[in-house]
Amino acid sequence: MRTKITDLFQIRHPVVLAPMGGVSGGALAAAVTSAGGLGLIGCGYGDPRFGYGSPEWIAEQFKLAGNHRVGAGFITWSLARRPDLLDVILDRGADPVFLSFGDPTAFIPKIRAAGRQLILQVTSLAEAKQAKTLGADVIVAQGTEAGGHGTTRRSLFSLLPAVVDAVAPTPVLAAGAISDGRGLAAALMLGADGVLLGTRFFATPEALGGAALKRRIVDASGDDTLRTRIFDIVRGVDWPEAYTGRAVANAFLATWHGREAELAGQLDEEARRYEAARQAGDVDTAVLFAGEGVDLIHDCEPAAAIISRIVEDAEGLVSNRRMTA
Repeated sequence: MRTKITDLFQIRHPVVLAPMGGVSGGALAAAVTSAGGLGLIGCGYGDPRFGYGSPEWIAEQFKLAGNHRVGAGFITWSLARRPDLLDVILDRGADPVFLSFGDPTAFIPKIRAAGRQLILQVTSLAEAKQAKTLGADVIVAQGTEAGGHGTTRRSLFSLLPAVVDAVAPTPVLAAGAISDGRGLAAALMLGADGVLLGTRFFATPEALGGAALKRRIVDASGDDTLRTRIFDIVRGVDWPEAYTGRAVANAFLATWHGREAELAGQLDEEARRYEAARQAGDVDTAVLFAGEGVDLIHDCEPAAAIISRIVEDAEGLVSNRRMTA
């Protein structure tokens, strides 16, 4: 299955690992690359409170990735507070660099000077046009169905072809609730050159995160997911107003969603309770960011098996479509 993405990154399959903070570590990134896709390490906020993203953590994850080619991703507005972390991943050989949620302009000269490829994720047509102007090598069109942070602006099915048309010939990856070969085939039919998978790769042995969270992904339905700000409030993460996080509903969400101001007023007490629950692995309290595609995730299996099946199924669907067209 050859596309602009496979040619650009010299990979066998048009499947890229989303750089999920606290999930996409070196072992998972290496597994995806080894299976013919492209692995990206998620550096998150660069905040030691969360146990990942520090210079030491980044160094350890690249060590775990070994000699496999892997890139790294940042939340752009957070990287602006820790710009030194860009040097850390460049020194470790990260390629490509993935930036999302915020203005990437200030970081591009250093990325280019290091000779690295640049992926920019967007959630609207206006952002896509800006990413093309900035010279992105690849643009990711993220729909609101996606797990984790994003906007409520556009669903992937309508956003993707509009972005493809607007930024041609720049290759586009589709992101948002893609979990099987049907999703990859649909993305290709809508003009994408590949897919960015997040939640599907969370439910793997190689992913960071506890077993209870991975079991919850397998058991959850897309109906259970909701975009919310409460987990950012209780964790003290000051995301810009436009962004919310899609998470699987639990008791904490049921208690506080829609009562954000009240939660903020009791933050000291609730933050202590939340952190204790998170450390205990309490899935009824701790956040599980996941996309609407959880309906299609039925087990926790190695990344290589996921890629093989998704690509095989997509190839069959695309070939059948071409033969019957």
